[in-house]
Amino acid sequence: MRRIYLDYAATTPTHPEVLAAMQPYFSETFGNPMSLHAAGRRAQEALDASRHTVAQALGADPEEIVFTSGGSESDNCAIKGVAYALKEKGNHIITSTIEHHAVLEPCHFLQQQGFEVTCVPVDGYGVVDPDDVEKAITSKTILVSIMHANNEVGTIEPIAEISSTCREKGVHMHTDAVQSFGALDINVNQIGVDLLTLSAHKFYGPKGVGVLYVKKGTRIVPLIHGGGQESNRRASTHNVPGIVGCAKAVALTVKERSQRVQHARHLRDKLIHAIQGKVKDVRFNGHPENRLPNNCHMIVKYEEGESMLLKLDALGIEAATGSACSSGSLEPSHVLVALGISREEVHGSLRMTVGRLTTEQDIDYVKDVFPKIVAELRKMSPMTQ
Repeated sequence: MRRIYLDYAATTPTHPEVLAAMQPYFSETFGNPMSLHAAGRRAQEALDASRHTVAQALGADPEEIVFTSGGSESDNCAIKGVAYALKEKGNHIITSTIEHHAVLEPCHFLQQQGFEVTCVPVDGYGVVDPDDVEKAITSKTILVSIMHANNEVGTIEPIAEISSTCREKGVHMHTDAVQSFGALDINVNQIGVDLLTLSAHKFYGPKGVGVLYVKKGTRIVPLIHGGGQESNRRASTHNVPGIVGCAKAVALTVKERSQRVQHARHLRDKLIHAIQGKVKDVRFNGHPENRLPNNCHMIVKYEEGESMLLKLDALGIEAATGSACSSGSLEPSHVLVALGISREEVHGSLRMTVGRLTTEQDIDYVKDVFPKIVAELRKMSPMTQ
């Protein structure tokens, strides 16, 4: 059966050029960068080159780049790292109600350690109001963490405005840019953040590799203690193949981003227009303009997302009901609840995200199949009788 993958927000297939770049570091250039012999020096050269590539893409200095095991670790490093480093200065952290669990859970953990956390609300599109952040800042605030773009509904946040307020107040600013880097040109100096998170597998790199940008002068306590890797900010033997793959994925993203965005936006809009014309009682979520170009998030009234998902999967279409990290939970999406959507309607949510390998034929197939699936399910639903 033909398979159509429409879950690029969850993960992406590793780019062939990324795989090719990684291959030598599994068997030929396999040394530990901390070793002083020739094999170690060759691995260190690859590590240095990778750090330079990532830094250049973000407008940062190489020494400001920390390689981690993924977005979740980077978020944890940023939030816990700053909290523990600055606990003598204050104990207050600000985040939003629509953050990824990789941000919310560290904040909940810190609450148990005596820190205070304020979650600012969002509007019906999922946008954080910078004024709400400013009002929430107190003399004890040490960190604000607001995502760059939401992983479920695709809304892009006004990070530059929020970070400007943080600078004026002397508060550190972190943003989770895991979803946005593949689509947006990010310069850490222009958006003004002190810490920023990336995850390679979201932009056609390998899984298990992440990046944490830490601005010079920003103190963090290491999450992992051990050796002196990453300038004593993150212990553990370097995953050289993964880091090389991450850097290659970053370079390809910068090179191809404009083309990828144009391709994704065209197919995303085609998908939305087709569904709007053939399926009644559908609500599309997220900001209509300030949103990721590949994200199509909808609520189909009177239906359950899981039922639609299973029907789609049976016909070869792979989509999602929300964040992949919480897809096994029966709890309604905290993001959609924060948008003011009723818990009943939340269960009818469906997310389709396109990518560089999605084709016109893929979308044509979905626009033919999906209305039939909804019609079939609605015939069985007591809500439509």
